[in-house]
Amino acid sequence: MFQYDFVRTAFIVGGFLALILPLLGVTVVLKRLSMIGDALSHVALSGVSLGLILGFNPLVGAIVISLVAALSINTIQKHLGSYQELAIAIIMSFGIGLSGVLLGFVNNPNNFNAYLFGSIVSINQSDNLVSIALSILVIGIAIRYYREFFFIAFDEKSAKLSGISINKMNFIFLFLTAITVAIGSRVVGALVVSSLMVLPVALAMRVSKSYKTTVLYSMIFSLIFMWLGLTLSYYFDLRPGGTIVLTAVAGYLISFLFVRNK
Repeated sequence: MFQYDFVRTAFIVGGFLALILPLLGVTVVLKRLSMIGDALSHVALSGVSLGLILGFNPLVGAIVISLVAALSINTIQKHLGSYQELAIAIIMSFGIGLSGVLLGFVNNPNNFNAYLFGSIVSINQSDNLVSIALSILVIGIAIRYYREFFFIAFDEKSAKLSGISINKMNFIFLFLTAITVAIGSRVVGALVVSSLMVLPVALAMRVSKSYKTTVLYSMIFSLIFMWLGLTLSYYFDLRPGGTIVLTAVAGYLISFLFVRNK
């Protein structure tokens, strides 16, 4: 299958996405924000709709709207006290409603559907370059703030006592998550991107004993699921996004046969 350019490109772009999703997903899971991927992906669909309606690149629209949504979540959380998770539900509801309204103005719904379930084998060259460049940016920033993400994932009070700016780090984390979800919506689809952010991490937590190994294993598992899913979708003529997620679910379920609960 590697004789075809689109397959090689799918494996490269998918590989970068497979690295950044669990890289941020570990913090997402440990902070108990597993629904944030769903919230941002639904909002990203609004940006896709705007791009299709107004005639600009839908990926750019998805990224911009996702960043605005991430900032909104950060702002709303500051006013909710102990109920900060409500901010995610509010933004997700807004994204679902706005996407539903804007979809009625899209001339060709087929283009919109490509963002629902992804179209990794038919992404144009410009989107490929943008996805790879932004993935490298996310990886670089995540490595730079590895220690800070570790602290805010487990104990924000201790992080604050250590001199870490909680507001700054939460902003950076949401910023990177928004970019990652927007890229993922284009590559594997808005309806499945949050699954790839959580499932590899869930499996890694079953076999790892530290934060560092959890991050490493989740990235390895994510790459395996991504590339195996692409391979299966090619040979069995299946939709890549759904196949990748089902492969990840199967991998997690199989782990119960070999790994005891810790």
